[in-house]
Order: sequence, then C-alpha cells, then structure tokens
Amino acid sequence: MRVKIFPDQIGLAFRDGTFKKVLRAGTYWNLPFSKTKIEVCQLRDVIFTHPKLRDLAKSGSLKELGEILDLKDDQRALIWVDGRFHKILPPGHYIIWNVFAEIRIDIVDARSAPFQHGQLSVISRAESSLLEIQTVHRDYEGILFVDGKFHSILQPGRYAFWRKMADIKVVEVDKREQAIDVNGQDLMTADKVTLRLNAVITYLVSDSRRSVSSSDNVHQALYRAAQLALRTIVGQHELDTFLNHKQQVADEAMEQLSSRADELGLKIVGLGVRDIILPGEMKDLMNKVIEARKAAEANLISRREETAAIRSQANTAKLLDANPMLMKLRELEVLEKIAESSNLQVVLGGKEGLSDRMRRLV
Repeated sequence: MRVKIFPDQIGLAFRDGTFKKVLRAGTYWNLPFSKTKIEVCQLRDVIFTHPKLRDLAKSGSLKELGEILDLKDDQRALIWVDGRFHKILPPGHYIIWNVFAEIRIDIVDARSAPFQHGQLSVISRAESSLLEIQTVHRDYEGILFVDGKFHSILQPGRYAFWRKMADIKVVEVDKREQAIDVNGQDLMTADKVTLRLNAVITYLVSDSRRSVSSSDNVHQALYRAAQLALRTIVGQHELDTFLNHKQQVADEAMEQLSSRADELGLKIVGLGVRDIILPGEMKDLMNKVIEARKAAEANLISRREETAAIRSQANTAKLLDANPMLMKLRELEVLEKIAESSNLQVVLGGKEGLSDRMRRLV
C-alpha cells in the first residue's frame, strides 16, 4: 500500500510495534506482509498524543518538531496558539507541534485554590470541563471552604477552581443592611398586663466568616435572641412606663441584644417598637382613663378661663369707678351699639350720667 505524506504531515514508522524513525513529506510503501507500519500525523492539529508517546519522546526524533509535555496529577497546561487561548490539558503525555503555529505553554499548579490568571475570563469561557466557575455578586462577600476548611474571603467577582482537585464550596454573604420583623409576640409587663408587641430590627453582617460558622441560620438565631431580649426588658417595666418610654425600652433591648449579635457576626443598626396591641378589656379601661383625664383637663381650663374673666371684670370696674370720664365714654359705646341695631333716639342732658339715671330708675 502506498502512503503519501504531505508537507504539513509526518510519518511514524514502527517495526514490530517498536518506533524506528520519523518520515518527512514524500511517498512510501507500506507492504501488506511487511513488519513495518506507517502512521501519518497532522502537524496542524497542534496537540498530539499516542499510546507509545513515551517511546517517541525518548528517541529524540520529535524534539525539533514540537514540545513534549509530561503533566503530573497536580499540573495543568494552558495552550495558546498564535496569541489566542486554545485548550487546557489535564495530566498525561503530549506533544505540542510548533511547526506551523506560534505556541505558548503555561504550566500551572492545580493544587492552588482558586485558580488565578490575568485572562481568566477568556479561559473560563473557552474551557469548562476542567474548571468550576463561581461568581460572587455585587454587595456580597464569598466565604471559600476547601475540603471543609475555611480558606479565604472572596470579594465580588468571578473565580475558577480546578475540578476534582478538592471539595470547593463558596458561601455568599449579603453585606447590605437587612431587617427582621418580630411580629405578634405576647409579653407581660411588671404589673401583670399582657400585651402583644410588634418590633423591627435593622442589622448588617460585620464578620462574614463568623456569620457563616456560628450558626446554621444567623437570621433565625437573631430573631430568637430578639424575642428573649424584648420579653426580658418589657417584663421589667410597668405598662404606663412602657407606653410613655417606648424608645427607652427599645434602646435597652438593643443594648442587651448587641452582645449576642456580635457572637453571630452581626451588628445591630436599630431596634424599634412598631405596634403595641392591648387586650379588649384593657383597651376599654385605658380609653375610660384617657376620657376622664381629658374631661378633668377641660374642666380645669374652663375654671381658669372663668377666673380670668371675673378678674378682668373686677379690674375694669375699679378703673371706671376711679375715672368718671371713662365711664361716660363707655356709656357712649353702649348707646352706639344699641343705635346700630334699632331706631332709638337718646337725649342727654343734666349733670347726671346715663348710668346714674338707670340706677335711679331701678
């Protein structure tokens, strides 16, 4: 059988299964009963592997045609062809043909986690079989665990890890301010009044690693701690004190809750009492108390106004008695008002004033 080898090919000649030599471009005969067999290889395929590649490499015949790679279990090779990323090679033996292309080979250690490279975005898009891609989103932090152990904190961005080299887990933690509603909690005050309280807690994550490792659910743990803190603080105050100083009670609960939050890797930003719901009987009683209080306040104000009016009248009487001329002016004002509303004729004369005449008539 005739074998033709083109310029972009080479032939590998084996005799009785043993590699003998490299055949360049030309025409060769591969006789049916000959012990020599010729295998044709394409030099433009860049990456070449063969079951007997170790023997081919030892012969040194292929050294000038390409670079021989022997990748260990913890090594990977990044292949660049003519300045463009081509492929990632797993462990094994390879020959990288460099006759018809410009080849660049980067040998990297696959034990490092995560895998870092200046052109990670290009590599991760082209190669997904050997790399596991993880993304930490904006306003989050990533907690990296390697084989169950804490490794590092990842800032927002894209990360790649070698598959099957380690057990990789990335836990994202939200760094934004968050809120928890503590709804419908029945509490008892120091004077044995039962009420229902709704509160809101605002917090943020201060220590990402601690928030992941301290509890299986830090939000639920903070919720339970808030319930206990509010129950304790409200139980130390009577109803009137609690209703009049709600913010003070909230501040006390926030101070008590802060230490527990710090253990969870959280920071309390604010705690506020949103709603206070009293039982029906207590609500009616409070309404009656408020109604009586407002009525007493209204009665007091009315008495104060009457007293002020009487005092003003007494002062006016003293002033008119001491100044007869003011009294006459006052009489004229009264007559003017009467004349505006009726057809009245008034004749003044004599030494007696109008008020004196009226008193005499009476």
